[in-house]
Amino acid sequence: MSDMDREGAQRIVVIGDVMVDQYITGSVSRISPEAPVPVLVHGAERIVPGGAANVAANAAALGAKVTLVGLVGQDAQAENLAAALDQWPGVDLSLMVRDSARPTITKTRVMSGRQQIVRIDAENGAPLSPQAEAALVNAVQQAVSGAKVVVLSDYAKGVLSDHVIAAAIAAGRAAGVPIIVDPKRRTFEAYRGASLVTPNRLELVAATGLPDNSDEQTATAAAAAAAQFGGDVLVTRSEKGMTLWRHGGRVLHVPTQAREVFDVSGAGDTALAALAVTLATGETMETAVHMANAAAAVVVGKLGTAVVTRAELTAALEATLPEGPEQGALVEHERAARIVADWQSAGARVVFTNGCFDLLHPGHIRLLEAAAREGDKLVVALNTDASVRRLKGASRPVQDEAARARVMGALRCVDLVVLFDEDTPLEVIQTLKPDVLVKGADYREDQVVGGDFVKSHGGRVALVPLVEGRSTSALVAKARS
Repeated sequence: MSDMDREGAQRIVVIGDVMVDQYITGSVSRISPEAPVPVLVHGAERIVPGGAANVAANAAALGAKVTLVGLVGQDAQAENLAAALDQWPGVDLSLMVRDSARPTITKTRVMSGRQQIVRIDAENGAPLSPQAEAALVNAVQQAVSGAKVVVLSDYAKGVLSDHVIAAAIAAGRAAGVPIIVDPKRRTFEAYRGASLVTPNRLELVAATGLPDNSDEQTATAAAAAAAQFGGDVLVTRSEKGMTLWRHGGRVLHVPTQAREVFDVSGAGDTALAALAVTLATGETMETAVHMANAAAAVVVGKLGTAVVTRAELTAALEATLPEGPEQGALVEHERAARIVADWQSAGARVVFTNGCFDLLHPGHIRLLEAAAREGDKLVVALNTDASVRRLKGASRPVQDEAARARVMGALRCVDLVVLFDEDTPLEVIQTLKPDVLVKGADYREDQVVGGDFVKSHGGRVALVPLVEGRSTSALVAKARS
């Protein structure tokens, strides 16, 4: 995932059961004389966002702007939750609903080291009052306007009533944006109209009555679950990874990434956030699933409810990318296509740019560095010597293609180099199918060769600024003079 500053971030909406996760930690060295229970010597307390608030915090940690819609009480824990979310400035709490008749849902975990001794839940299981439900529906309708993704984080604590779910899905569909549901209903009919539902294995089995002991059985059960609400299904399968079932019979099985597991608390929230943030940037569902899988693998290595930052996710993705040739290597087109496909299957965004790059100068370096920032892997296509001569004249290139490829491949920001003999790179673009096509800002987007092809496959064109007064032709002319 390439870096994205907060001002350029896409906005997502998270709607659901917000909670406070409170941790009381200390040490145990004896059993109470009053009852056969451990005596904890109090050490510290901390409060972190839980439930839908944890989804929001994770999305903000990954660079998104988030509008959080939920319900809290008129109590100290509501203030504690707001304070815990202060470290994530991307989270907007202006549409949160307060209800004096209900406490802020709080899960208090008493811990000795890494061992949880007891959990104490404070919540009100009664249905929402008509006033609270109406306030939530109004907040949902306001929040969805202008958002790129809508997330329903259902913990079965009352916020996502039938009316609130229906209002959220209707608003999302009217806005034409993906609607993702982390479900807690016995079956999924209430989520009809959602784009994607993300049950875990137990939820899938309970909703369909079908087994989930193999990839094939999971796909069959996911198809049955999809029939209940009309969308696609992503099954989170613990140590077996994830399975994405899509209409049309497309199934993607993503194995889990081997990690030392300390705590699975909130792992589903982290995966949900990574999925939503990736979709909000315009990536495919398949890429988003790889991102979610990688994020979940990182967070289970942390103790307690936690978030995964963009830097941590990027490092995890880089560590799992398939082995390719030596960085910057010159390879032929067929091998390059296999390498690019492997990178993309692992969730990497592949960037492509091209040129003669005869004598490298600061303008070239600026363009290449800007191109690399548009994604995770950069492929540079160089005109062959014959192609350069046709474009530039008999006196060019100054350096032959082998020398130009060697110099290009030595740059830290370049991951792969290919040659093309045609006058334009259209053929190699069609072979490699990159996610992002980069050219200098002296072009218009409609002038970029291959732009329409890349966009037709869900990619995009990026135009980057050039350095004024820098060109190879000027350098050659100066040398000859």
